[in-house]
Parts: sequence; C-alpha cells; structure tokens
Amino acid sequence: MDAPVDLDSIRAAREAGRDVVRRTPVLGSATLSSGNGPVVLKAENLQRTGSFKVRGAMNKLASLGDAAGRGVTAGSAGNHAQALAFAASQHGVRAEIFVPTGASVTKIAACEGYGASVTERGATLLDAVEASVAHAAATGSAFCHPFDDPVVVAGQGTLGLELVEDVDDLACVVVPLGGGGLAAGTAVAVKSQRPDVRVIGVQAAVCAPYAGHPPSDGPILTLADGIAVKRPGEVTAPLVERWLDEVVTVDEDAIADAMVMLLERAKLAVEGGGAVGVSALMSGLVTPPTVGTTCVVLSGGNVDLGAVPGLIRRHEHLAGRRLALFARIDDRPGGLARFLAAAAAAGADLIEVQHLRECLELHVRETGIRATFEVRGPEHADRIVAALCDAGYSPERR
Repeated sequence: MDAPVDLDSIRAAREAGRDVVRRTPVLGSATLSSGNGPVVLKAENLQRTGSFKVRGAMNKLASLGDAAGRGVTAGSAGNHAQALAFAASQHGVRAEIFVPTGASVTKIAACEGYGASVTERGATLLDAVEASVAHAAATGSAFCHPFDDPVVVAGQGTLGLELVEDVDDLACVVVPLGGGGLAAGTAVAVKSQRPDVRVIGVQAAVCAPYAGHPPSDGPILTLADGIAVKRPGEVTAPLVERWLDEVVTVDEDAIADAMVMLLERAKLAVEGGGAVGVSALMSGLVTPPTVGTTCVVLSGGNVDLGAVPGLIRRHEHLAGRRLALFARIDDRPGGLARFLAAAAAAGADLIEVQHLRECLELHVRETGIRATFEVRGPEHADRIVAALCDAGYSPERR
C-alpha cells in the first residue's frame, strides 16, 4: 500500500506548528562518542509539554479546521494528553481528557493547567480510550488518536526535517518506538531526503510488538511506560515496516542505566521511553558508524519523580559508591555509637541504619543492625570493612 505520510505532508505540518513547536537543540555527547563516530542527542525532552507529542497534536488541531470548534478528546494518562490539552489551548478550543481512575495527580494537574477538562473513567487506559471515543460520538467532538493517524504521524515527522537541516553529516538516527508515530514520521522525513541514512527503532523488551515480541495480557511494568504500546497501529505498522532499517529491544536495567547517565553526565532529565535510544548504544546493540554522525532522539522528559530515588540508589550501588553492611553489636547504651564512630573514622558517611532483632540468632545482649554508607568507591569500601574488623566487629556485606 502507498504510505499515507510523505515529505510534502510533513513540511505542511511544520507550518501548522511553526509558532508553537520548539526547534529543540542537538547536543553533543562525549560519553557516547567515546571510541566511536560522533554521537549527538536531539533533546526533545525540552519540547513544550515535555515531549515530541505536541508536534502531532498541533498538526491534528490545524487539520480539523472549523470542526475543532466542537472540541477535541482523547484517552490518555501521559504525554499525549498533555500535548493535546496544550494544542487545544493554542487553538482556543475545548479539550476533554479521559484518564484511568487513580492516574497520576501531577499529570492530571498538567492537563488542567492547559485548560482541559479531565475525567477519570475506568480502571485501565483502554477503558479511558473507549470513554473518549464514546464521548466524541455523543458530542461531535474530534477523537484524537495518539499515534495511529497520518496527520499525527506527519506532525511527528517534523523532527526529522530538523535533523536533516541541523546535522550535515547525518548517518544514523536512533529513535524510540512505541506506537510508531515518531519513528515512522522521522524515518519518512529523513530517508525521503537522505536515503543513505539508517533509522533504527528501539523498543522496551517487555513490550516489543514491532520486534516480534508481543507482551502478555495484563499490565506492563516498565520504566518505558510511554512507549509500552501492545499492538502496532494500522497506519503506523506499514510505515515502520517500509521506512525503518532495524528494530532492537533493550531491557529494564539498560533503560535505568541510560536515564541515570543522561541525568549525571548530560544534565538532562529524560523519561524511560525517551532514553531507550541511549540504552541501545550503551548496551552495544547499536554501534555508531565511524563515518558520519549518529543522532539519538530523546523523545520525552516527563520523568516520574517517584522513580528517581530508586534509580539513584541502584546506580550508586553498581558504581560501588554505597556500602550496605549487617553487623551484630552490643545492645547497650553506646553500642551503636561505637560502631558508627569506627566507620566514620574510616571515612564512611552514614545514609541510614536499622535495628534488626527478629528471626536472628542473637545473644541476649546483642542486636543486629543494617547500616548503609556512602563511600568513595570499591577500594574505600574495603578499607571501611577492614577498619570495622580491626575494631572487633564482623560486618557482612548485604
């Protein structure tokens, strides 16, 4: 079948969003370029509403013409909802967003902040989408699909126009792949002008239908929830098949590593779904060509702040900068203070300590403790353990 999206429709979409959509920066990455050809990052996490979605939403609103006056609606609990609410506010039309019951208060507040009405409906995202479709049928408002719409795909493709213009020696584009709107639109825009450029889509391994790994029924637990789309779209599937050169998958640990690296080294907050391209490079699944520049698209920055402490703890542990010890100490006044003083004398910085007394073989005058310290690295951790042993304790690493 002929592709419903082409270079002309993408160029027209850029005009539709010209006064609103930001031309996001392309940033160099010395970390990812080390030992390979140059790698740059397309920082779409700095886009309005925090993701690329506003590109497609603006084009969709423009395409509706006078029909937009009856309002727009969508079922979403994430980036699509915020982008549509923002686009509707720019066009001066009403937006009705349906979200699953118990959706993130922060995301609901963001939509309402753009002037949208938000209704909680059903237990799952599918329930919210069905409620949105029913609302559109009953009111005459326009249902706006997050990806399976050629107008939306064309809007997302404006990112590809910017890449061709901003990266003279573009050789490879690595782009997150969820429903397929961003990946397909970007590929059409890039390869229509530069057919030699490789475009590689990246999916989370737990939900990778484009890679031939459909997820099981039920909820999907992943850091990349923004791209956890279970079924390819009728519009996007043929486009992905035709225009993308390769699809790879990354696991959860790789996604976590990429998010922390971007935060620590690039000073960029990028959500899991937006960081999968970096995951693919860090995991060695994608090797940048030695000739020409590889661009990794960071598709969104709406990070779940509740996940950040866990990501940092994991990273610090793997880097050897956290030391968790179990020890038996004297269960009398001053016992804990003496243990911590011995650790502090070796340069350990206490993070937390817990008393453990249940289900342990302890002397009546003993208590167990679990202490976590911040340390400078593995060698420093070894010195702390040795110092505690010299002080008469028998710490066990946990």
